[in-house]
Amino acid sequence: MLLVMDMGNTCITLGVYDQEQLILTARLSTDRVRTADQYAVELRNILALHGLEQVTFRGAIIGSVVPGLNSILSRAVELAVRVNPLVVGSGIKTGLNIKIDDPAQTGADLVCGGVAAVAKYDLPCIVFDLGTATTISVLNQQGEFMGGTITAGIGISLDALANRTAQLPHVSLKNPGKVIGTNTVDAMKSGLIYGTASMMDGMADRIEEQLGMPATLVATGGRAKEVVPYCKRTMFIDDNLLLDGLRIIFYKNQKK
Repeated sequence: MLLVMDMGNTCITLGVYDQEQLILTARLSTDRVRTADQYAVELRNILALHGLEQVTFRGAIIGSVVPGLNSILSRAVELAVRVNPLVVGSGIKTGLNIKIDDPAQTGADLVCGGVAAVAKYDLPCIVFDLGTATTISVLNQQGEFMGGTITAGIGISLDALANRTAQLPHVSLKNPGKVIGTNTVDAMKSGLIYGTASMMDGMADRIEEQLGMPATLVATGGRAKEVVPYCKRTMFIDDNLLLDGLRIIFYKNQKK
């Protein structure tokens, strides 16, 4: 078995693979004050909940955008499943040709998403990752990572609206219903959901203009299922894109 962990700013998504089959996914909160022992206990409890507490793991890999927690989560994995995890970063083989100004600045999430997109989808490919931040990654026809964009995620935008205005509330993002909102809640839902969907459609058009050809559009991240149904462009929803990328990277770094 292989344990993979994608640590974002808000949550940690973990997966367990049996060969290439993903047999478990779960989420933990990203908590900067939690200790390695606490993470280890929670990880063990999740595995036990799904009947995997006695499984022998051949390895583990972590992709993280929270560098301050890397050593803590690595120690937690060692305690919980008795393996020393790989951490995506300098010195790790990915097979991804990164063409940005400073490849070392590429986040682990973008690397993992890019690796999986090249392996799973027709190229060129545009990956929308709708998490705490909304990122767009561009893979050209040769599978090279060309760069992309970063903007505030839906959750950040909602928090800003609710916390920095006197009369706008926190709202659910389910079913905006119509573009023209006739009350405050519906107007906020429309702005957040249809606004994000329109941004994705528009950015896809502009990126394709720069590429000079149509691209496969893939959406992942916690907000993808809420937004993609309202996009006009056809987009694949791939909840496990980053986990698949971690699995691929792990096996690229094993000795033959």
